[in-house]
Amino acid sequence: MSEALPLLLFLIMFAALMMGYPVAFTLGGISIILGLLTFGFNFFNLLPLRIWGIMTNYVLIAVPLFIYMGVMLEKSGLAEDLLETMALLFGKLRGGLAISVVIVGALLAASTGIVGATVVTMGLLSLPTMLKWKYSPTLATGTISAAGTLGQIIPPSIVLVLLGSVMNVPVGDLFMGAVIPGTMLVVLYLIWIVIVSVFKPAAAPALSKEERSRFREAGMIRRVIMAFLLPFFLVLAVLGSIFAGIASPTEAAAVGALGASLLTLIQKKLTLSTVKAVMTETTHLTSMVFIILVGATAFGLVFRGMNGDHYLTELILESNLSPHLFLALVMLVIFIAGFFIDFIEITFIIIPVVAPIFEKMGVNLLWLGILFAMNLQTSFLTPPFGFSLFYLKGVAPPQITTRHIYRGAIPFIIIQLAALLLVILFPEMATWLPGRLLAK
Repeated sequence: MSEALPLLLFLIMFAALMMGYPVAFTLGGISIILGLLTFGFNFFNLLPLRIWGIMTNYVLIAVPLFIYMGVMLEKSGLAEDLLETMALLFGKLRGGLAISVVIVGALLAASTGIVGATVVTMGLLSLPTMLKWKYSPTLATGTISAAGTLGQIIPPSIVLVLLGSVMNVPVGDLFMGAVIPGTMLVVLYLIWIVIVSVFKPAAAPALSKEERSRFREAGMIRRVIMAFLLPFFLVLAVLGSIFAGIASPTEAAAVGALGASLLTLIQKKLTLSTVKAVMTETTHLTSMVFIILVGATAFGLVFRGMNGDHYLTELILESNLSPHLFLALVMLVIFIAGFFIDFIEITFIIIPVVAPIFEKMGVNLLWLGILFAMNLQTSFLTPPFGFSLFYLKGVAPPQITTRHIYRGAIPFIIIQLAALLLVILFPEMATWLPGRLLAK
């Protein structure tokens, strides 16, 4: 009977989630009720200590700081300058606007790591232009949605911070490990756009000379330099300080928050109303992440108290599954879960359960963390609940249908899965850079 309790906890929780109840309160509420029924009032002596341990976790301070940095940069006008500059540089090529969107998405990912802000900004700025110049709606929407998700894998990434906390892997190592896979994804996106441009030129035409000349105004060279230098210095300040061993990820996040504020000041957009809007959105997003984390902490306490982790470990080990077969099973579960629930929930529900099993199997947790991050990235693109798709639909012109957005995402989901498979087959893509830098 005791072995059935962890399974009962899972079944009740997923049933409640599928019925539409809020994730944080479903996790916390069901866990507290079952914890009280199973362990009595002693359960309430343990839970506050666990929650306090989470709230005082130094690594997690980076979460609100990175969120602040991303939201502040959204208000700075940096994305608008980047997109106009890229259109100027690549507009004469077939697919040039789509190429611009991917490169800007990568730069914003390395500057902010906030998917929603990136997708909404590029959707408002570039989607109308792409449609005006007869881009295929599916290619335009797919490119914007996919470019926005790069913030999930290219550091600094909030999902990497959360995974590092959950898996007890240094966040700085995860940041280093994500550089090559993230860069590979950008290259694969660009290759796909070039292929489409070659075989379906009508789907990705070049801008006309008149449109390109609109960007060639006085001070063009200065605009190009400033558009690249500002985000470059911010990325250098944040990631450079981590990779050089000068600052921890939390300290680098504080540097990034200050740098984003200074960039907004340079752009002359650091007003009282801007600061208030940034503070409000940062507080909202941070509270959402941490209330889910509190609920997940209650769930983890009850699950382990019921010996669910031991039962699951024994079940896997006794079934004689090889590490690779178990990895394939977990990757499939995470991918399917991404169709229905958010990456934060997957991170706090599934990862803490399977990570100790992989550790006992001798699997490299750094490599595993990168695989989890890449898999979780697909959850932003997979219908019906891909958040990147929702963000884009909210700002898309009326002629863009949900079907356009869903169809546009499919090639990029396939690309992400292909990249994930490459990192599985060649673990050095995730482990080589951290090993090289840490060896120094």
